[in-house]
Amino acid sequence: MSGMNERPQAQPHFHGHRERLRERFRKGGADAVADYELLELILFMTIPRGDVKEQAKALIKRFGSFAEAIAAPPDQLKKVDGVGERVADNFAVIKAAAERIARGEIEGRMVLGSWQGVIDYCRTSMGFETKEHFRILFLDKRNALIADEVQQSGTVDHTPVYPREVIKRALELSSTALVLVHNHPSGDPTPSQPDIEMTDKIIEIARPLGIAVHDHIIVGRNGHASLRGLGLI
Repeated sequence: MSGMNERPQAQPHFHGHRERLRERFRKGGADAVADYELLELILFMTIPRGDVKEQAKALIKRFGSFAEAIAAPPDQLKKVDGVGERVADNFAVIKAAAERIARGEIEGRMVLGSWQGVIDYCRTSMGFETKEHFRILFLDKRNALIADEVQQSGTVDHTPVYPREVIKRALELSSTALVLVHNHPSGDPTPSQPDIEMTDKIIEIARPLGIAVHDHIIVGRNGHASLRGLGLI
């Protein structure tokens, strides 16, 4: 009989939170949730029970934004309490999906007519990397994408680029135009003097062979820079 006087157990403070957050997202989309709440929605998939708000907020605090958290290296993600292999794998799948979607915006289209799509794709695929990568978009005579290749990868602030190798690959693909892309892990996309000199060297070798260099785009967490837009090529 003693149990008859016991009060019902209080529900955890997060009881019903998941469904309320899902419902808000269903009705309002991404604009209806904060960055950490979008991460919560993703964490729900791999952490089936309990409150994940603290992990989501910790990820934003550590990496700075939703995009940076999703793009963070697995070993860094797992330093956040409660984040394990399954979460890191899930984030990697989401990043890959975002890249595929962004790439779909430019595949089979005239690159120069889909320039914002090119910028979005470059930022999605490279803007949050922790090491420098040098990528080339090879175009045909209609300025449609033939191939998209990462030519070199380097350290946090340097990638060795060999202009003659760039042009050799363009000739192998019968490409008549290029868009050069690399990232600045520092976040600041401002071109350096070596960036400018390397671009000039590629242009110098490409021009006599009838290969145009449309632009050199530098991407980072803080945006992008176009050497053509800056009047540097």
